[in-house]
Amino acid sequence: MQMPPDHAYPTHWEADVVLRDGGTARIRPITPDDAERLVSFYEQVSDESKYYRFFAPYPRLSDRDVHRFTHHDYIDRVGLAATVGGEFIATVRYDRIDERGLPAKNPDDDQAEVAFLVQDAHQGRGVASALLEHIAAVARERGIRRFAAEVLPANTKMIKVFTDAGYTQKRTFADGVVRLELDLEPTEQSMAVMRGREQRAEARSVQRLLAPGSVAVIGTGRVPGGLGRTALRNILDAGFTGRVHAVNHAFPEGVRRLEPEGVPAARTLREIPEPVDLAVIAVPAAGVPDVVRDCGEHGVQGVLVLSSGYAEAGAEGRERQRALLRQVRSYGMRLIGPNAFGLLNTAPDVRLNASLAPRMPGAGRIGLFTQSGAIGIALLSGLHARGPGDGGIAGISTFASTGNRADVSGNDLLQFWYDDPHTDVAILYLESIGNPRKFARLARRTAAVKPVVVAKGGRHHGTAPLGHAVPTVRVPDSTVAALMRQAGVIRVDTVTELIDAGLLLASQPLPAGPRVAILGNSESLALLAYDACLTEGLRPRRPHVLPSAATPEDFRAALAEALAGDGWDAVVVTAIPWVGEEGTASSGGSEGAALADALRAAVAADPGKPVTVVHLAMDDLAETLAAPPGPHDPHVPQEPTAPAQRPTTERPPAPPRPPAPGYAPDRAPAPEARQAAAPETPARPRPVHIPAYPAAERAVRALAEAVRYAAWRRSAAEPGRVPEYDDIQEAAAGVDIERLLDRLTGDVAPGRSVALPPADAEALLARYGIHTRPSLPAPDPDAAVRAAARLGYPVALKTTAPHLRHRADLGGVRLDIASEAELRRTYAELTDFLGSPEELRPVVQSMVPRGVDTVVRAAIDPAAGAVLSFGLAGAPSQLLGDIAHRLIPATDREVTEQIRSIRSAPLLFGWRGSQPVDTAALEELLLRVSRLVDDHPEVVAVDLEPVVVAPHGLAVLSASVRLARPPATTDLGPRRLPVY
Repeated sequence: MQMPPDHAYPTHWEADVVLRDGGTARIRPITPDDAERLVSFYEQVSDESKYYRFFAPYPRLSDRDVHRFTHHDYIDRVGLAATVGGEFIATVRYDRIDERGLPAKNPDDDQAEVAFLVQDAHQGRGVASALLEHIAAVARERGIRRFAAEVLPANTKMIKVFTDAGYTQKRTFADGVVRLELDLEPTEQSMAVMRGREQRAEARSVQRLLAPGSVAVIGTGRVPGGLGRTALRNILDAGFTGRVHAVNHAFPEGVRRLEPEGVPAARTLREIPEPVDLAVIAVPAAGVPDVVRDCGEHGVQGVLVLSSGYAEAGAEGRERQRALLRQVRSYGMRLIGPNAFGLLNTAPDVRLNASLAPRMPGAGRIGLFTQSGAIGIALLSGLHARGPGDGGIAGISTFASTGNRADVSGNDLLQFWYDDPHTDVAILYLESIGNPRKFARLARRTAAVKPVVVAKGGRHHGTAPLGHAVPTVRVPDSTVAALMRQAGVIRVDTVTELIDAGLLLASQPLPAGPRVAILGNSESLALLAYDACLTEGLRPRRPHVLPSAATPEDFRAALAEALAGDGWDAVVVTAIPWVGEEGTASSGGSEGAALADALRAAVAADPGKPVTVVHLAMDDLAETLAAPPGPHDPHVPQEPTAPAQRPTTERPPAPPRPPAPGYAPDRAPAPEARQAAAPETPARPRPVHIPAYPAAERAVRALAEAVRYAAWRRSAAEPGRVPEYDDIQEAAAGVDIERLLDRLTGDVAPGRSVALPPADAEALLARYGIHTRPSLPAPDPDAAVRAAARLGYPVALKTTAPHLRHRADLGGVRLDIASEAELRRTYAELTDFLGSPEELRPVVQSMVPRGVDTVVRAAIDPAAGAVLSFGLAGAPSQLLGDIAHRLIPATDREVTEQIRSIRSAPLLFGWRGSQPVDTAALEELLLRVSRLVDDHPEVVAVDLEPVVVAPHGLAVLSASVRLARPPATTDLGPRRLPVY
């Protein structure tokens, strides 16, 4: 194992983390410059905590202690600190020890003693748990496999930190001390614990932003108009239930209220006597650092920066943005923006519109995230047009538009929406994905409980918008789309499709299958819907066409019959203005409302299947279907209504000030606390909404997305498994990889990969039961003859020159050579036609049974992560792009689907009378390749081409492997906030 020079500061150990209460802290190695910080930190620790740490009264640190705790070699002795506002709030250290518990002399000793100390004011925030994750990752990097810790029995909090971590552990008790030994190899339980803590912490941090108890708008103009005054006006007009402050250093001295709004006014945050949860910043970029400093010192929990002039403005702005993020996180705050559009929360006990949207949208079940303010406006306007008002079909629960998304991103919103009881559908418009591996992981987990609908801009040109720093994507957009679908994400192309799919998924149950009943009073419109269903891969029945003069009661009866039948899983209703007895067409006005009531009555009586409506020239029908229930809606049980809460800027006295910069105790109640505090009432059925579309194609496309998503949900409920193979030699492969990296990467720039020599590649693959057909070099005819004699006839003669590799169409591969004479003749033809042996690099290989030529690849893309790819060799994959992709690690179910998902898959299963090939052997090969790449992140590329799949078994004819030292941090490591 390569080690850095002694005392080299390991920058990659630095990380920002979200703590249990939603605040943030920075974890970093302790350095000699931290002596004063350490002494100050220790002075703020209680005597009891000191006793638990040192097992004796220890009122102060000696100079020798300070030196020992701040000087490390970052190999055998490591110390990490959690900081907020630049000051220590917790420390952890390990010292490598031998079997007797003494300081290690041998670098091969793989055990270390670990100890924590957390400032009392910050205990209970999950600081120790986060430090344990990071110190364990550091220890593994330094070759340490076990931690030992001695804890007093009364120190139950620290014992719980160790026992709850999920590591394999041993616990003993002797001499009045609990001794814990932890195996640091990550386990399924430890990963689940870490992911669960990450989700709860990040969800809580977003919840604090979306449900603040108090808001300060900093940069509120002295006269109406301007960014700050507009934001303030929008907060007040929405009826925000918390306290609002207007802040501007240019306010005249002595001004205490801003008129005509009537809100408290202050020149600085320091003049506000109570805590502020959310600061909306609308000052020029040059003035933002001073404002952020004031926010951090005041204990603000999060800042929303509307100001522009950051990364979208060029190189200088990018540096300004990075400095802003560092400053915000140094105080334990979260950042929305910069260049953000804002936040919305329609919950009746919040009513927050901290955005530039002039109108508060209706309350509903859709969560909305955009990176673009313009798209945010379009989505809010589009949803309002489809169903305005609280309780309408298009109502939203929460909205965030984060601009340059330097900190809070779509990943954070997914963490929040995952268990948010007020959100049924998550809609995201993304222009870039800063952490794609984490996005795929979070999207898969969220999609297992509620739909996630995504549209992504910038799909083809491959560049991120100004202001977004993201990894370069090497895979095509079609691959990204396929991987999203594997994670359960509903990928659409346009803003209109986002709204169409979101409305259907938010208002309708998921279909049980692809069978669709179609009914309506226009045969032409019904046939358009029928054709659209076939195009989308659905299974429609022949339309049930009602008379053109069909009444609303006729529609109700036909829909009730379709909903009650067992032969279909969804219903599409088509409607046009009906024709009266004298041949006059209705205007679609009151008749549309009557038809809407009839359809809602049928659905209310039998709500188990999704229903969607296609209409022409019947806007009143769509409006009535989407509208909130009226005061006497017959389809919704009525309850007494409480008086509306009057918006106010006054609040009860604030809780005490936080004990340290950047830390604020929880003030806004968590969702579960709000639910617990509310009186228990019977669950009220939701109003009956039916999405309506002006075109059959749009309605059916949205329905088809719901069908595919429902099928994914059913398959995800019974996930496949990653098989174990007894012949895999994982440890030996790891030794081989380390040896090869040491040998081959000496002169290679960091981060660059190296190709293994063929013999080494074949040996590494063999460790995982992947055996390549041997080939022997043939630099001249005599060598070719000797190789054939060794392998046995018949043989193949092929070139390995890069420009001819796998190009049988150019004559670089000659098969079924049965004798020495034929081999010499073929060798002469090959070299006469294509070039000299030195140029062609010919090899001889024994023949394999006839079959289908396929290609199996695995690669690590910096954006998409580890990807397993499969296709048929030659034109299908190279010319037509007929390749299927799956994320690694792939399960047995996933590779089975992968093989069958390519368009040319029939060639594997006996197309036109050919003999089916051994797909079971092919699936096993894919799973073994997936295991190799998953077990060893140093393996960055595997290419098996061709793989000849015969009716019985398969043969790998050529293989290549590339290695690289893995990056210092990955999504598989301890939780950390990204830095863009």
